[in-house]
Amino acid sequence: MKFAVGADHAGYVAKEPTKALLESLGHEVIDVGAHDIDPLDDYPDITKVLAETVASGKADRGIMLCGSGVGASVAANKVKGVRASVCHDTYSAHQGVEHDDMNVLCMGARIIGEELVREIAQSFASAKFSGEERHQRRLDKVLAMEAEF
Repeated sequence: MKFAVGADHAGYVAKEPTKALLESLGHEVIDVGAHDIDPLDDYPDITKVLAETVASGKADRGIMLCGSGVGASVAANKVKGVRASVCHDTYSAHQGVEHDDMNVLCMGARIIGEELVREIAQSFASAKFSGEERHQRRLDKVLAMEAEF
């Protein structure tokens, strides 16, 4: 699977370990930035690149790291075709994929530590959409809502 990984200055410290984990699991990683720590960078800029990379199909999924994960989630969900959520536990990370076909995981590096970031990323990376009728029905409703706007 191909993953886009990005971070602003607040999530930067967790980006390299996340990339290394994904690569160790056999995934390809596209690093969309930031490429250095710049306290003046803005999460919407990096999140937009990450979300567009996923929505265009250049990556299957994305992981965005910022301070809380909230701003990145809000920004990512503005891009058509992206289903992003903040997850700070492993259950939500895999369940979001299995039930809702979540394709962008947002995490707050100021909220959780590096080890938990890795565990959550691994849970997200290994999950697969169930395709069960009830989950597909609900996803279809979400996609119809997206198409209305």
